[in-house]
Amino acid sequence: MKRGRPSLRNQLKPEILKILEESQVPLTINSICKKLSERLNRKISWNTIRKYLFELMEFEQVQVIKTIHSKEKNKNGLTLYTIKK
Repeated sequence: MKRGRPSLRNQLKPEILKILEESQVPLTINSICKKLSERLNRKISWNTIRKYLFELMEFEQVQVIKTIHSKEKNKNGLTLYTIKK
């Protein structure tokens, strides 16, 4: 049995999935970060959330939605994340 503090990966991945399941709309990394920080009562970096979202995308649990830029053509706007259906 592993001793010591549980890894952040094992704590954050299920929480990210719960937040995405509870949400009615796709979320940005920033909004996931805010909800996760409130839930865990600790500051979580957006870069950490991004890293775990990419891992969840590799396991095909999370889907990416890229929106178009509202003012400039041929540029991406917001990147949104949702549970893969």
